[in-house]
Amino acid sequence: MYQSGEYLEKNPRWHAADSPWKAAQILKMIRRQNLNPATVCEVGCGAGEILNRLHAELPATNFFGYEVSPQAYEICSAKTKERLQFRLGDLLETEERFDLLLCIDVFEHVPDYLSFLERLRGRASRFIFHIPLDLSALSLLRPARLMKTRYGVGHLHMFTAETALAVLKDTGYETLDSFFTAGGLELEKNQKRLRTVLANLPRRVLGKFSPRLAARILGGYSLLVFAKPR
Repeated sequence: MYQSGEYLEKNPRWHAADSPWKAAQILKMIRRQNLNPATVCEVGCGAGEILNRLHAELPATNFFGYEVSPQAYEICSAKTKERLQFRLGDLLETEERFDLLLCIDVFEHVPDYLSFLERLRGRASRFIFHIPLDLSALSLLRPARLMKTRYGVGHLHMFTAETALAVLKDTGYETLDSFFTAGGLELEKNQKRLRTVLANLPRRVLGKFSPRLAARILGGYSLLVFAKPR
């Protein structure tokens, strides 16, 4: 799907429009943890726009993006510049190691995600994961929506906040910090569709009191996790 061109056909911009928002969430975690990484790698960097945005905010950091899709690599490699490099291939087939590794909306796409996470663990001293929380009470009542998520954007595995954190623990990570991100509310594309705007009203109200409860009942949230290898 990612190497044949099928994914690009279904998602023409490779989600680049979401990248400024995702980069802002990552920067929020970097700043609240007072991180000053010399090297940052993003595995499955897609269009490369997240790293491009971080590059502008962290002038002392060298950035590297790994991508297995030739189509995505063609997009991201055009953004190569000083301190920002992209590589076509699998990071896990190299011996490289970094100060901070970003895994942003990635492991839900990987068939054997447990093995992937276990192998990834030795590639950095710190990690930031962004994990879509596709499972909620509302999503379970809308199976067609879940299947669209599976076949449209390739989410083979779906999580709640609790199962996402358990997966990281089971594969050898210690969670140091985490917070919910409200892409369902904040991404620009979700502020233009009338149906989504109306659906977001109860999500917004409940989310002010408890993002965890809003994610569990109504969905529209992801989890950003800062972790280290155990």
